[in-house]
Amino acid sequence: MAFVLIGVIRLCHAILPIIESFMSIRKPMEHTSFNQNLLDFLSTSPTPWHATGNMTRILDKAGFQALDEREDWNLKQGQGYYVVRNGSSIVAFRTGKRSPLEAGIRMTGAHTDSPCLKVKPNPELRRKGFYQVGVEVYGGVLLNPWFDRDLSLAGRVTLLDGQGKVKDCLVDFRRPVAFIPSLAIHLDREANSNRSINPQTDLPPVLMQVADDDKTAFTDLVEAQIKKEHPEQGISRILGYELSFYDAQPANLSGLKDDFITSARLDNLLSCYIGLQALLDASGDEPALLVCNDHEEVGSMSAEGAQGPFLSSVLDRWCGPENRSRAVARSMMISADNAHGVHPNYIDRHDENHGPLLNQGPVIKINHNQRYATNSRSAALYRHISAELGLPHQSFVVRSDMACGSTIGPLTAGNLGITTLDIGVPQFGMHSIRELCGTRDGYTLYQVLKAFMGWPEVN
Repeated sequence: MAFVLIGVIRLCHAILPIIESFMSIRKPMEHTSFNQNLLDFLSTSPTPWHATGNMTRILDKAGFQALDEREDWNLKQGQGYYVVRNGSSIVAFRTGKRSPLEAGIRMTGAHTDSPCLKVKPNPELRRKGFYQVGVEVYGGVLLNPWFDRDLSLAGRVTLLDGQGKVKDCLVDFRRPVAFIPSLAIHLDREANSNRSINPQTDLPPVLMQVADDDKTAFTDLVEAQIKKEHPEQGISRILGYELSFYDAQPANLSGLKDDFITSARLDNLLSCYIGLQALLDASGDEPALLVCNDHEEVGSMSAEGAQGPFLSSVLDRWCGPENRSRAVARSMMISADNAHGVHPNYIDRHDENHGPLLNQGPVIKINHNQRYATNSRSAALYRHISAELGLPHQSFVVRSDMACGSTIGPLTAGNLGITTLDIGVPQFGMHSIRELCGTRDGYTLYQVLKAFMGWPEVN
């Protein structure tokens, strides 16, 4: 028997390094898989409509049921549901095993829109044989990086079909179709020292060369793309569109050691994806909700924006209008929107004690003038959960001599009266056509949000 016991012990000692080795690679493999799926989501979501459509497909696959605001709802415990407004905003929720009146609701918020260049209603410009289109700047765009890039075009088109019905249709050219060329330095010797950009005259992209007698309408080009993408769709005429240009380069891992993710629209599709995966992978025991609003970059004042009634109306129908305030009093919102990481070339743009570093954890954003909604209570819960999981976090406070941005956090807190935390993944190049973040921070935030959505008590 002693010899048998000794043999078992020796076998355990031999197997233990193998088990430890497996465990050590298991987490990076999950992390890698998370990031690869994130890259796919970013690359296939060039507009809020595409992002929302991708989220609905993921939710459908996970067994969530679509709700129609025009119909009666019959919600059941332990089920997942989602509702879409304008095709560009979504609220997804799990009812949990307990009533929201008893347990509260664990909410996460993000936004689907990003700064971009949107096509004007009558955009055609013909100059010296070049076919261009006029664009309107949407949001606080960093304009310089839009020059000399391969641009594609995507968005929503509203049309009259062959049966006389008005329908919406998504289009995505998915290849370079436009370019905004810089003026050569030989023609602008002060380009590197004193260059300003006029959005009206400097930004119209070049789409193609045409003959002098060309009469091609922009809608003709859009109609041809619809027929290519949706050959089954009959078209009587195009009635309207909401189309924007975007960087044709897909999202990528970057850096010599793959430390970074580079992509368009990291602000704030990164948070949308993190919140969605957290909702899907949470225990499902507690009531939990994800809201992703459109129009955050232009103030959120719309039917589907954070200043609008979308979230409130969903909560009313879930909890009952007379009981919503009771549920909210036990609830908490985490507003996830990216933060400014310390740029190594511009260290002085940060408060010396509050400079978030990439890949060092999500950033709790604090502003006592309520540009962020974080308070000590909401920050405490996040810090507690993060500590329980052994995960890092950081803090951000804007320099006292600089203006502070904002998020949907204060708007949601003000509308609902809900305890709110503002947090986000640190990034570079916010509001540029291409942004950069660390490969580890998104996964870290996902882990904490997943735990938060199953936390037994949040307020």
